[in-house]
Amino acid sequence: MQKLIELCSNPYDPSVWHEDSKNAFEELFGATTGRYGKSARDAVKFRTPKLDGNKNVPFSAIINPSAPDSGGYSGMSFVIFPVKNGPPMIAMVVGTMGLSPDEHILGRPGHSRLVYAISKWLNHTFKDPYKRRPIAWAKQEALRIDKSVPESVQKGFPLYKDIFNKYGKEIYGFCEGDKQILELSLKAFLDLNFEERGYYPLTNFQKEQEDLKSQYFNFLMPKITEQEVFNLLNARKYVVLQGPPGTGKTRLSQNLIRGFYNGYGTTIQFHPNTTYETFIGGLFPESSGNKELGLTFSVKKGSLLEAVEAAKKTDQDYLLVIDEINRADLAKVLGEAIFCLEPYDEREVQLNYNYENIGNKLMLPKNLHILGTMNTADRSIAILDVAIRRRFGFVDLWPDISVIEQLGTSESLRLYQSLLSIFIDYANDESIALMPGHSYFIDYYGMNQIDHMKTNLLPLLKEYLANGYVASFADNIHSFIQEVESM
Repeated sequence: MQKLIELCSNPYDPSVWHEDSKNAFEELFGATTGRYGKSARDAVKFRTPKLDGNKNVPFSAIINPSAPDSGGYSGMSFVIFPVKNGPPMIAMVVGTMGLSPDEHILGRPGHSRLVYAISKWLNHTFKDPYKRRPIAWAKQEALRIDKSVPESVQKGFPLYKDIFNKYGKEIYGFCEGDKQILELSLKAFLDLNFEERGYYPLTNFQKEQEDLKSQYFNFLMPKITEQEVFNLLNARKYVVLQGPPGTGKTRLSQNLIRGFYNGYGTTIQFHPNTTYETFIGGLFPESSGNKELGLTFSVKKGSLLEAVEAAKKTDQDYLLVIDEINRADLAKVLGEAIFCLEPYDEREVQLNYNYENIGNKLMLPKNLHILGTMNTADRSIAILDVAIRRRFGFVDLWPDISVIEQLGTSESLRLYQSLLSIFIDYANDESIALMPGHSYFIDYYGMNQIDHMKTNLLPLLKEYLANGYVASFADNIHSFIQEVESM
């Protein structure tokens, strides 16, 4: 690896690039100097053509072993594009002749997802305050060789203009290989390239590979802390916490009330029968106590107006938690009150009735914050419309492996990682939000993890299957279910 790092760190010299890059690639294999075993060497082919850098686009690539020795090639490749007067481009590229024989890799959602995660991790880790642009980029789908690197991205990397002109459609992930980022980007993309072919670093480097993967995996399912949600509520006032079942959305909201809001808050739950009257307010029947008159109607406040009244009575910030916020028809439930949900502007709206301690006009107090929770696995309900989404900040709460590491067992951790790998590898962008949360893999009110999985996780996965939510990788889910059932 050291020769490859040095090669990419030094100015590009066309007279020695061909030979030096071949030597640097060869050094990657073998226990003496290499990162990968000799068997991995037989699973790839090198392509380092002798080219005139003034007229052609020079490159060195690790390609599919079935590719010819010269001319166009196809499949997945790891490529280094050297340039004059600047750092090389480190890239993942589809051969110009098409996807085959690596269509099973390039067509899998997980491959594109991992390249994107690496790019996002590199951008986060190596922010450039002077250039004010990303240093890495990834295509949404690697197999879309009909789409080039966007022009807006190309403009940020003028050094690579010739590369984009010739291979813009084939490049599906790249980073700028300057000295600061070079070593990590080479290791991350090379490890991914070989892992997709079934080869892993030698024992001495496996811990390093796992550490790198854990870093960029955090950008697949980023962690969000209670402090970060609280900070967003202070800045944005109205927030929706969304995520798969079992990720602790309700627990987090209750912890916020108890800890960050010092008990100033309340929780309600939305459901299909939630109405404008129960949330805002309206006329409710009540017994008059007079047999002749029967029922009478009185004006009563709903949950929101009660929260408004409670917030007005204190100088403390007050949190209204709406659990399962998307289970009600929000457009009907909110009515004209949606006009007031503007975090950066105080707005007043006329109400239909005169409410005690509120009056007939509604203005949400500055110290009232609203946190909704939303289960992304519940497909039986309507998606929030654009007008409502604009008024809330949205935060994703993903499964957290650290919870299982602390509260689970080695067996439950293994099963979690197995199921997570299935979702990451095969789920599309919509289905990835169905990955069950960490709470399914830990003890549950005296029930051990395996029994908890059998009675709670497996029914959820079977429901996914029955409703066709995971149809594209149903066999993998079936296999996981069978494994747990046999324990």
